[in-house]
Amino acid sequence: MRSAAAALVLALASFCSAQPVEHHPVDVIPQIRTRHLERWPVQLQRADAKVSINDQVATTTLVLRLFNPSRSPMEARVTLPVPDGITLRSMAYDGVGPEPTATLLPRDKARDIYNSIVNRYKDPALLEFLSSTLIQTSAFPIPANSSQNVTIVYEQILTADAGRVDYILPRSESVESTSTEWKLEVSIKSQSPVASIYSPSHEVQIERRSNNEARVTLTSSAAAQPGSFRLAYTTRANKHEPSLTVFTYPDYSAADNGGYFMLMAQLPELDAKRERVNREVTIVIDRSGSMRGEKMEQARQAALQIIEGLRPGESFNIIDYSDSVESFKPAPVVKDDDTTRAAKAYIARLEANGGTNIQDALLTALRPGPTQPLPLVLFLTDGLPTVGERSEVAIRNAAEKANTANRRIFSFGVGLDVNSPLLTAISTTSRGAPTFVLPKEDVEVKVSQVFRRLDGPVMEAPTLATSETADVRIRELQPGKLMDVFEGDQVVVLGRYVGDRPFRLELAGNSFGHEQKFAINVDPAAGGMKSSFVPRLWATRKIGALIEAVRQSGAEARDPNDPKMKELVDEIVRLSTKFGVLTEYTAFLAVEPGQRNHFGVPADSDGSWHVGGLPAMRKEAARRVEERNQARSGGGGVSQELNSRELRDALISDSKVQVIIDEDLNRVEVGGVQFMNEHTLIRRGERWVESTLIEKENEPPQRTIKFGTEAFEKIMPALAKENKQGLLARGGTVYLMLENQRTLIELGE
Repeated sequence: MRSAAAALVLALASFCSAQPVEHHPVDVIPQIRTRHLERWPVQLQRADAKVSINDQVATTTLVLRLFNPSRSPMEARVTLPVPDGITLRSMAYDGVGPEPTATLLPRDKARDIYNSIVNRYKDPALLEFLSSTLIQTSAFPIPANSSQNVTIVYEQILTADAGRVDYILPRSESVESTSTEWKLEVSIKSQSPVASIYSPSHEVQIERRSNNEARVTLTSSAAAQPGSFRLAYTTRANKHEPSLTVFTYPDYSAADNGGYFMLMAQLPELDAKRERVNREVTIVIDRSGSMRGEKMEQARQAALQIIEGLRPGESFNIIDYSDSVESFKPAPVVKDDDTTRAAKAYIARLEANGGTNIQDALLTALRPGPTQPLPLVLFLTDGLPTVGERSEVAIRNAAEKANTANRRIFSFGVGLDVNSPLLTAISTTSRGAPTFVLPKEDVEVKVSQVFRRLDGPVMEAPTLATSETADVRIRELQPGKLMDVFEGDQVVVLGRYVGDRPFRLELAGNSFGHEQKFAINVDPAAGGMKSSFVPRLWATRKIGALIEAVRQSGAEARDPNDPKMKELVDEIVRLSTKFGVLTEYTAFLAVEPGQRNHFGVPADSDGSWHVGGLPAMRKEAARRVEERNQARSGGGGVSQELNSRELRDALISDSKVQVIIDEDLNRVEVGGVQFMNEHTLIRRGERWVESTLIEKENEPPQRTIKFGTEAFEKIMPALAKENKQGLLARGGTVYLMLENQRTLIELGE
């Protein structure tokens, strides 16, 4: 992986071409930066990590392939960061010469070794594991122009917290670490059924081999991402029981002694012999002129698939619209051979022509009348309202008022010429969901994918609350309104808790006509560094919700100086700067000197930066909001909806590269942010600035310290104590708060 970390390595010595074997071995350690690789003769070519977790006992096998490209033999010594509490089982070396040994070093001894390495090689990227437990091998030879494998095996007993087991494989957070090929595989075996598997750090592929076994691997894109690999899984007594777990992380700046939490819940699996809830599905098809050709044929096929997928006894209707609105039947009919045959003939006769009367089509689909227990509307359109009511606000309000039967509306915007905020609003308000079918995507496939999961919600209209009625213990939940939970779905809720006393969370909702309630006790003291991803993940989802609120407010053409709009923009800027979450509105916060940002303004040609201070940042963000809010359709409108949804649905918080979809629907990587646990650095022109100092970035530092000096050695313990040493991995100039002082650290290249 592009990280020499996850454990490891690399050579740090001057290049010796054609010299005899060195008596001072090359150190193989994490965080060697790519720009210096030509100076180091020993390289980590590949790292294979195989992890076997068997009822909380994790065995980690690391195979490190080291290459000596020089013309002289070299001695190497591996120094490997590992979690606390591990037991070193074995070390193997496939080369010739004396068999090396390995020693487990506790933190105090490890820190002395790291201090000497940092002083020797003068690379600030080596600081990251300053406080880690280490495995260090004795020296072993690597012949000239040859590779050797080193295999290290260690074990640890993983702690369980309310049925959740956490695993971590330490690796470098530096995006400039070596471009090493990484392979990672985790196998899980448990006596109890495995309910959920989650990685907050990397995108993973999960292969369920049985109720009690699973295999986890990195996706191809995640294999190139740096940072420690984190994995959590939950177990339950049996598959008919729920699985709830809560991650907590304290907010050290909170006056209420509170913090952040994340609830993950897997509801009980349903009995295959259960009586299923009957659905009433209303299929609404746009047959305006713009649907002519392939889109119309795909819509026909999607409607046919839905009708075929209904069970006997379930109901359906077909509404089609252009300038006017027509329907298969005046009211939904029960599926049987006769109604299915008639529906197929009706669908075959549909022809595309005319304009787009969205409001009347919606109101026809939502008209009152007897319904099945689960009424659903699948609403398809490829255009803007051109006939009848055209006001986005009026259509949105009319649909909400008319939906007295609480039908779930699942909208499908086909192509780019759709009002994306409108489709999102009418869906989410009804506890449905919007889907956007982009150019060259298949309408039939997208509609069918959504319909297949709508086989009756396991829990309708769920809520999350605490059992304490006297005190408000949770607030700022994301999402603010929970959607229906369908079979196989996972419930994920993030929020903030108040106070440091234990409390009880209760997830409740209607399940097949019966009220269900699942509870879990939460002890904030059980949180810690293993849950450090929670605050940033909460902020990511909160920003997504705020952006959606901005988009919906934009339907009324609000003045950007309107107090409500200003409040939303200011909060987006505050959270973006504090947590380093960049959006299309705030990407200007972090721009490399002299580079143009895809979503903001460029830095000046001399590398200076003038969008400084929160007032100027808020003004620039407001300008972007006003500009972007005018795009209610087209690539600009759809891209904003896709961006805000990615934020609202985010599950990975540790990615070092953020992706924003531009107006041409290209996925653009946005850098300029570096974070480690609760600390964030933002690139501000020529230097990195800690997010807590953004308001004071133009104030002179209270002290300036140069890397490698005696003064720097004196602050190294403070860096480790405040867990900020990893923020120095990029080099350059870093401006941060350290020991309550504004400290400018000059790291050099």
